Amino acid sequence: ETASPEALRAKLQEFGRREYVVHDTPIDAMPRLSQMLDNGVQLFVKRDDLLPLAGGGSKTRKLDYVMQEALDQGADVIVTSGAVQSNHCRLTASAAAREGIECHLVLEERVPGSYDVAAGGNNYTFDLLHAERHAAGLGEVPKVQDELVAKLEAEGKKVYVIPGGASNPLGSVGYARAALEIVEYAEENGPFDAIVTCSGSGGTHSGMLAGLRAAGDQTPVYGISVRFDEKTQKERIHAQYVEVAKLFGNDAPIDDVIIRDDQVGPGYSLPTENMEEALELMACHESILLDPVYTAKGFAGLVAMVREGAFPEGSKVLFLHTGGAPSLFHYQTLRH
Repeated sequence: ETASPEALRAKLQEFGRREYVVHDTPIDAMPRLSQMLDNGVQLFVKRDDLLPLAGGGSKTRKLDYVMQEALDQGADVIVTSGAVQSNHCRLTASAAAREGIECHLVLEERVPGSYDVAAGGNNYTFDLLHAERHAAGLGEVPKVQDELVAKLEAEGKKVYVIPGGASNPLGSVGYARAALEIVEYAEENGPFDAIVTCSGSGGTHSGMLAGLRAAGDQTPVYGISVRFDEKTQKERIHAQYVEVAKLFGNDAPIDDVIIRDDQVGPGYSLPTENMEEALELMACHESILLDPVYTAKGFAGLVAMVREGAFPEGSKVLFLHTGGAPSLFHYQTLRH
């Protein structure tokens, strides 16, 4: 079938979901920031930080579908994993609380010494949402998770494991649905010339690409890597894109996957000057809070592209704000 918004809309109807996402998230112009950068580029932001579930953010869209599958399978325990300040873990615990089922979080210490049981930010919400925490060293998640699942199953529980970031093909359908919101906005208000998003576990990036292309929209999507180098991340995203695109009966050309790795800095979650500048720019010009691990690095990537003239004058560029502000209150990197 031909790719069109109607075709995508019809296809999305085939996937059951919990309906955590009720309304389209706003797409707002950022006139003050656009003027400040003074390169003739019009910046816009899609406010996925305003999604439902505790604290909002991109994973709500993915969990909408993944939690439906868990409940369809009769699960009474959810197990997932993430970094020590994982937004995904916060939202998974939030979804489990809402559904009244048990939740276990395997927290990976990606930076040595970064896990503190008493830390604030997202970590504080894990207890609040009655999720049980299990610490794991870098690369130890599969081992710790397998042992945990075996233990829970031995107790007679029906366990459903959600991968990190809920970044599997089903979770990525949540971002194909977000793509439809963007396509519908563009039908009314004119198209965007580019979309910029953080590229981490990959479900957002791959789902957005698959959804846009399924709707017949060829807008380029720039993924700003927050962890891996360009080559590694491009391979990771392409592998996911192939799987998600299959759900919509589409190809997944490798050239669709654009990664920039200039904002990773010393590594995942570690502060950079560009990140701190982006955090402050967004806060003081548009009154929007970013987070230091994901969105401020993503937005720093967009700012760098605008400054280097990557977008012609008059371009309309959309930044996807995937949430994460609760971790801001843990890292507190900006100290004047």
